[in-house]
Amino acid sequence: MKRLLGILALTLLTLLGVAPAALAQTPTAIVIEDTAGVLYQPQLLPALEKINFHSPTTVAIYTRNGESSDNFNEEVLRYARASHPEWISADGQKWADGLFIFAFDPQGRKVGTYMGEDRKVSTAKQEAIQESVKDLFRDAQWTDGTITGVEKAAKLINQPWYQSAAFIITTSAVGGIVLLGFGVRAALRSKNRAKAAEHLQRGDAGFASVSLALDTTELNAKTIPDSSSYGALVLKKYRDFSSRYNEASVLNQQVHSFTKKELSQSATVKIVGKYADLAEDLDSLDDVIGDTNTLLNRFSGWEGAWDRQSQPLLEDLNQLPTLVTQREAKGLPTTLALDSLHAQKKSELDQLGASFQEGKLSPEEALDQLRGLRKELTTALQEHSDAMIEKYAKTKSEKSQMRLAMDISRKSAYRSSSPTILGSVYGWSAFYSVPSFSTGYSSARDAVKASRSDSGSSSTGYGSSGGSFSGSGSSSSF
Repeated sequence: MKRLLGILALTLLTLLGVAPAALAQTPTAIVIEDTAGVLYQPQLLPALEKINFHSPTTVAIYTRNGESSDNFNEEVLRYARASHPEWISADGQKWADGLFIFAFDPQGRKVGTYMGEDRKVSTAKQEAIQESVKDLFRDAQWTDGTITGVEKAAKLINQPWYQSAAFIITTSAVGGIVLLGFGVRAALRSKNRAKAAEHLQRGDAGFASVSLALDTTELNAKTIPDSSSYGALVLKKYRDFSSRYNEASVLNQQVHSFTKKELSQSATVKIVGKYADLAEDLDSLDDVIGDTNTLLNRFSGWEGAWDRQSQPLLEDLNQLPTLVTQREAKGLPTTLALDSLHAQKKSELDQLGASFQEGKLSPEEALDQLRGLRKELTTALQEHSDAMIEKYAKTKSEKSQMRLAMDISRKSAYRSSSPTILGSVYGWSAFYSVPSFSTGYSSARDAVKASRSDSGSSSTGYGSSGGSFSGSGSSSSF
């Protein structure tokens, strides 16, 4: 027990950053062989000189332009034998002691890590070093990527046992078992109760709002002109309003009868979530019914109703400058197209609002033109999405994975956005918002990155010319 408590104490100190530290050693030597000509040495050298290793280490950087079909490990070994025999052990079978080689091929899209037997790390850690640079390398950030790769290697090579992820995870798990007992189950039940409470709060807010406005919603629906295409479509949605409200009423009674124990169960949380989603949908619909009536008839307050319809597009246009400056978007034709839309469509939106205000356009015509502007932006964002996916994804499967993630983001953003007539009539797939694009692309890229990390695609062989060479090292694609 004393030993266990000692391990737990050391783990806590490690997590807090106050565990005994290994001696920090800057590289004993730095060798840069940039045969691909992609590194900016005035930035690279000073950065590498400041990196601390756990043990004195010679750092060698090697770049080459080859083909994706090349055996990269074999090519690195071939270069070392021809130009740097000191990188190889005296018996010719391993990499030299005290050496770490970071190599990459910007043209063949390969990155490799190699090290002497006294600096050897597991294949998983080699993959971690390689993965740390791939996003930067995909964006041609060769110097920054090299610095990042060497920094990652410095943390992992000869890493003290008490700093390893395996030690921290294992001892944390042991500590969790000893100190928490049934904590996992309790945490899950607590999480379910918290989620249920969150659903209940938003469900009750929506249901109360709908209930208080029932008479007003009915009056608004009665005076919406069905001669308008938008009026007719909104009235079509209103026809099942009463039956859905009755369903929400039943759910309202059910969820409020649940005990604390029942609210700790996942199945119950789903029921409360269904109640909340339905109540919010109804609350959004009654807002849309009110705005449709006010806008199409130009009743008092129609200006505010118009602002609520045009605001989502204005917000999207205002966020375009940030979107087009993202690192991943550089150099794409679709980025230039989006950039040109900002000022142009903002001007057109301002003109549309002014024309409607002056009575030059009917409400129907104004909504038609607003829909046209939103469709133009949506088309541009969809084309940009395709281009970004094409740039990042390597396989058909990855492309499908990214499109699915981005669609999920669009649906989620639609549900949480302010209700509009156009959105209610045409649904989530009709329009693309800039925030949902950014969130969706980020989650799509992370999903693909995670699947790549799990694929175990590193190569460790040195090819036919390597002979009996068995030095520690591997490479992978980016």
